[in-house]
Amino acid sequence: MSQEENIKLAADQLWSAWETGTPVAPIREFIGESDVDAAYAVQEINTKRLVESGRRLTGRKIGLTAKVVQKQLGVDQPDYGMLYADMDIADGEEIPYSKCFQPKVEAEIAFVIAHDLTEEQLTMVDIISAIDYALPAIEVVGSRVKDWDIKITDTIADNASSGFYVLGQTPVLIGDFDPRLCGMAMFKEGEPVSVGAGAACLGSPLNATLWLAKVMAKSGYPLRAGDVVLSGALGPMVVAEPGGVYEARIEGLGSVRAVFSSEDK
Repeated sequence: MSQEENIKLAADQLWSAWETGTPVAPIREFIGESDVDAAYAVQEINTKRLVESGRRLTGRKIGLTAKVVQKQLGVDQPDYGMLYADMDIADGEEIPYSKCFQPKVEAEIAFVIAHDLTEEQLTMVDIISAIDYALPAIEVVGSRVKDWDIKITDTIADNASSGFYVLGQTPVLIGDFDPRLCGMAMFKEGEPVSVGAGAACLGSPLNATLWLAKVMAKSGYPLRAGDVVLSGALGPMVVAEPGGVYEARIEGLGSVRAVFSSEDK
């Protein structure tokens, strides 16, 4: 088969997993372990399908912002995926566990964009000026690939292993906290399960957001006013359990909770 045919087949496999809820074998079998461009082509096919099916694009997520994870997957930069309105779960609202794909949770800083960022030659000043406010966030990551058996091409093709996201509800201006030095602790029913800081996210969540804005301006999906950016994990991800309650507390931003239903709901 040609690479174009393999890309289409990989997209079809992941689309089937989205629709049936059943994870599939690694799609790197079709596009290889290192062809990042092919992986984004797979993601693009399903992005168009999702938008055409009526799902509203609400932002982007950045993945692989930890250097140790990049090293594990053999890459030297983050990846990205799309966020949709039906991924947005209110703080404390029950997340249907049966709708998750092998879920894990990680604490992040979310930035809400104030105006369009269409210029490719962006600077840090442009990013800081373009951020309306920040919120604490928990991303519920999930893999349509069975047993999380992923390489870089698997996760990119699978919309950067996206699932749901939960945002805190008290906006904070970018000048009122330190995105690089702010500490994070995540708790499961009062017990700490993950700790970290802004510096764990590519040196600073703002660095990650600048990277994303440049890439998206080139890709044809520039960040727009009102978009949410999940800027990357501040600490290790944690396997989410049925019925689990996870609270992330981020210095200067407050807290946010992800609450999962029991497995049979």
